Amino acid sequence: MGACQQQDLLVKTVCDLYDQISALDSLKPSKDVDTLFTQLVSTCIPPSPIDVNKLCHKVQEIRSNLIKLCGQAEGHLESHYSAILGSHEKPLHHLDIFPYYSNYLKLSLLEFNLLKQQQQSSSVPKRVAFLGSGPLPLTSIVLATNHLTTTSFHNYDIDARANELALALVSSDPDLSVRMFFHTVDVMELGSDELKEFDVVFLAALVGMDKEMKLGVIRHLAKHMAPGAILMLRSAHGARAFLYPVVEPSHDLQGFEVLSVYHPTDEVINSVVVARKQVARAPLAPMQLINDNHHQQQQTFMVPSCKCSEIAAFKPLGNHHGCMMIEELTMEEQLS
Repeated sequence: MGACQQQDLLVKTVCDLYDQISALDSLKPSKDVDTLFTQLVSTCIPPSPIDVNKLCHKVQEIRSNLIKLCGQAEGHLESHYSAILGSHEKPLHHLDIFPYYSNYLKLSLLEFNLLKQQQQSSSVPKRVAFLGSGPLPLTSIVLATNHLTTTSFHNYDIDARANELALALVSSDPDLSVRMFFHTVDVMELGSDELKEFDVVFLAALVGMDKEMKLGVIRHLAKHMAPGAILMLRSAHGARAFLYPVVEPSHDLQGFEVLSVYHPTDEVINSVVVARKQVARAPLAPMQLINDNHHQQQQTFMVPSCKCSEIAAFKPLGNHHGCMMIEELTMEEQLS
């Protein structure tokens, strides 16, 4: 089967599954919901050269609606399991009952390794923000428990009930209960006084589920984050873009320097984009006029270093967990 036929079959399968999912009475966990979303993920997870931006308008609309349905289903799934975990005396001892817990272990390790590569010093971040943490903040929990064991985590979600469920998971733990904080607020209401306090900001994949909302959030962060702070974003690549919004590193991250882009090829669905808030450069001093011994006026001025030397290299991590580093941006794209 040729590449075009494979892509046509992929799109047809996704559209058929969308029709079935959109006809469901509820997206809360059930046999039908689990079966259909399992089929959808299985269809989209194999590596594919498909470019969702080139799909026809009708399929683009289906994709946009499907991402929203996936977000709703994911929210219901996390709330369901968070409530179950919260009923235990020590919820953090039972995290593996969540069916995708192993994926979070892999994704958190990947993000920690990428973050460690790009830190400007050997010191670990003191304060981390996770925007869109939800009722089951596994990324924050895993990072705080396994990797950033002295860091404080501030988790933000617009849903008060989600924060209540999340808080119940860590309130009985003597360590995380004093290092993890939960705030009920719209991301767009966070100002510089708060965002500039964080060394690292994680932006969840489902914060801004359509393109304009996502770009609006990124612009807001570019305005209010501290210069030099790291932004960790979740994105999607290939057919996985039917499940999650895509962040285009070469177009969508104005105000940030893109450091690395990582596309998993295993069961971890989200791509990871690492960027640094640009530091404002001091203006060059005015050209000085200096008289030489022959009374000739000469100009002295600072010549910026070669732009190429300022581009952070993409550093391969090897093929950990079936992942591979993809260099998304060509040199010309980064210089443009």
